[in-house]
Amino acid sequence: MPSLNEIRSTFLSYFEKNGHEVVDSSPLVPRNDPTLMFANSGMVQFKNLFTGVEARDYTRATTSQKCVRAGGKHNDLDNVGYTARHHTFFEMLGNFSFGDYFKEAAIPYAWELLTRDFDIPADKLLVTVYHTDDEAAAIWKKVAGLPEERIIRIPTSDNFWQMGDTGPCGPCTEIFFDHGDHIWGGPPGSAEEDGDRFIEIWNLVFMQYEQFEDGTKRDLAAQSIDTGMGLERIGALLQGKHDNYDTDLMRALIEASAHATSTEPDGPGNVHHRVIADHLRSTSFLIADGVMPSNDGRGYVLRRIMRRAMRHAHLLGARDPLMHRLVPALVTQMGAAYPELGRAQALIQETLKLEETRFIHTLERGLRLLDDELKKLAEGAPLPGDAAFRLYDTFGFPLDLTQDALREMGRSVDVAGFDAAMAEQRAKARASWAGSGEAKESRVWFDIAETVEPTDFLGYDTEIAEGQVMALVVDGRAVDEIAEAQEGWMVVNQTPFYGEAGGQVGDTGTYLKPEGAGLILDTQKMPGGLYAHKVQPEKAPLAVGDALELRVDHNRRRAIRANHSATHLLHEALRETLGDHVAQKGSLNAPDRLRFDFSHGKALSPEELATVEGEVNAFIRQNSPVETRIMTPDDARAIGAQALFGEKYGDEVRVVSMGEAPTGKGIDGRTWSIELCGGTHVRQTGDIGLCVILGDSASSAGVRRVEALTGQAALDHLVAQQNVLAEVGEALRARPEEIVSRVRTLMDERRALEGEVANLRRELALGGGGQAGPEPKTVGGKAFLAQVLSGVSGKDLPPLIDAHKARIGSGAVLLIADMEGKAAVAAGVTDDLTAELSAVDLVKAAVAALGGKGGGGRADLAQGGARDAQQADAAIKAAEAVLEG
Repeated sequence: MPSLNEIRSTFLSYFEKNGHEVVDSSPLVPRNDPTLMFANSGMVQFKNLFTGVEARDYTRATTSQKCVRAGGKHNDLDNVGYTARHHTFFEMLGNFSFGDYFKEAAIPYAWELLTRDFDIPADKLLVTVYHTDDEAAAIWKKVAGLPEERIIRIPTSDNFWQMGDTGPCGPCTEIFFDHGDHIWGGPPGSAEEDGDRFIEIWNLVFMQYEQFEDGTKRDLAAQSIDTGMGLERIGALLQGKHDNYDTDLMRALIEASAHATSTEPDGPGNVHHRVIADHLRSTSFLIADGVMPSNDGRGYVLRRIMRRAMRHAHLLGARDPLMHRLVPALVTQMGAAYPELGRAQALIQETLKLEETRFIHTLERGLRLLDDELKKLAEGAPLPGDAAFRLYDTFGFPLDLTQDALREMGRSVDVAGFDAAMAEQRAKARASWAGSGEAKESRVWFDIAETVEPTDFLGYDTEIAEGQVMALVVDGRAVDEIAEAQEGWMVVNQTPFYGEAGGQVGDTGTYLKPEGAGLILDTQKMPGGLYAHKVQPEKAPLAVGDALELRVDHNRRRAIRANHSATHLLHEALRETLGDHVAQKGSLNAPDRLRFDFSHGKALSPEELATVEGEVNAFIRQNSPVETRIMTPDDARAIGAQALFGEKYGDEVRVVSMGEAPTGKGIDGRTWSIELCGGTHVRQTGDIGLCVILGDSASSAGVRRVEALTGQAALDHLVAQQNVLAEVGEALRARPEEIVSRVRTLMDERRALEGEVANLRRELALGGGGQAGPEPKTVGGKAFLAQVLSGVSGKDLPPLIDAHKARIGSGAVLLIADMEGKAAVAAGVTDDLTAELSAVDLVKAAVAALGGKGGGGRADLAQGGARDAQQADAAIKAAEAVLEG
């Protein structure tokens, strides 16, 4: 009996031998189809190949694609556990031709694989074709020898596939297995087709036509093949089972659940084990592909699946978190085929444990309230909508979980009443918000948030994705279209663009659509979880409903990531060097630089800056992985995670860890940096490349600011410095290692010369050098010496004042230095006159005459300055007026 892993391998190997490229499964979050919540079929990742938008270096492919159907229009959640073939997660085996082979090869491939490699009896198989597809019917007769009665013609859309209202389409042929007349049911197309006797195992889609808006169809220039066969369904068949949950893989997960709960796998709790096994797969793969539990979008669907499994674990008697303990069993079963499971195992376990720990308390309170409400109702009566809403609003008990619990009791919920209560709460919230004084421009985002789901951010894992335009805003008003070359704001349902937050600037880039392209100039986070993209359409307007390919500026994002990760390393290096008092007070992570503000009372010495820079670069060279975990804020702080300044945190936070600390050091004994952060980061510290600290400065009282460069910008800075050093060496005619001593020698020589010049100037001012010095005159009965000097600085005036006072014995002195048009003023009064005359009054009068203000000092010596030395004569006369009284 082949295992599911062997069946998957056989399928892929068969088509590889027949010239097909084995392509890895794409992530569960589609990057190329904004209309899908999750990948739900094998062709999703090839959509652009089929439409001709994209080309690859192969024309044949085969995959085993991860699929989830638990949200949107493809939702099997409510049936999981109660039927034999419904799953939230399943694998779709498929082979694809992109304009290479068509029906004449696709049908023989399928028949040969099923009857030869899988050894399925040919007499147990029958097929359906679209009722007008004579070509497919003829090939089945020729290849398989099927009689007419085992080629069933179906005239409905069940056997005609369409990508949309327009575009590629074509007939299908489906292959069924007949389990025998001991099982109730009829062949497809019959009144009993819903029975379990005839089970579809494979669907082959022939992309044959292109459909136009007027309903006409034309043959495609490149006709293609898209097939899909559920691994679980074909696995059950090949293992002789009639129930997907009896296959080896699912059975291993069911037994792991039974062992963990000390219950029988096939006892009364069988349905609970089936739900847990299925939901373990979907939740684990979603987390591995970057989806985190939240209250909206994909994260909400994940949370619904997780909580549904956790309720079934509770019904089995589990009172402690269970799901995370089952992850190793899943990795054992599927980790070889999907290595991402093993890589994300720690994150999966931690996320499941956190969610279940929190939900256990919610579940117990909610179930008690539900029991209380049911006691008030008549037997079989539906639960009132307001009661269901209280469960949701007060205890976080989702409506679907309430419905699931009531289903087992044969009850339902008044959904209309629930919706009415929800609408009333939203109306109250809106009224409260409108009166809060928010800016008028912000109101449009609140309006949009009431009608549009929060934006799903895909940017942790990709820089390219498709999104659908949900709203447009120009000048604070919602519009249906933004014209070419006009600027406005766009909201899409999903985006790889990061919205500015936590010090990290918003992404920029471009968008593409068939009619044209446009620039994305900025990205901001708005109320209601919306990501607003500042756009400028080019060549064609942008309209609500447009499907776009969104492309983040890769080089800019890469530089921002490097700066953001370097900021984390810098923060910890500062704490290590300066002390635990260091705490972040602000940051900027831009593409060209980083800035980090932190609490510290004094400037950093050159030695401290060198130590910090050295530690940061040591951890960059370490090239250790940058890991992300999801935790509660309290748990994150308990392990020493640093919170970022000004950031608001919800019930769950992303915890970013990097750097392997030396033995005996590190926040948790092994990790260098652990911080709460929602930004984007490098995958390995080595991706930062290099960090160069430019220096530190005062930001505000008790806060210092460090600025730094990383990566190419840091290298460019060092090269520029090296070039400057080379130029200096050439000018000094000195080797690099001699430059410092040579500059010091020149500085000493300059200081000596400056001293000599200053002495000469003072001698000239005092009448030295063979010249007669200025003579005082009598003003107001006192000796008064006034002089205008050039080539003398303001700092040279006080010693000259003292020298002149000594020379005249008794009196006053006024000196004005003309420094390239600006004036420095100094006045002095000998000690015997300070009781009746103040140098301050002389300076103030002179400065005022020069067009300046103020001046001050002591009665014996005062100084001031002005912008204009041209009025020196007027300044001297003003001082004389003071002397004359």
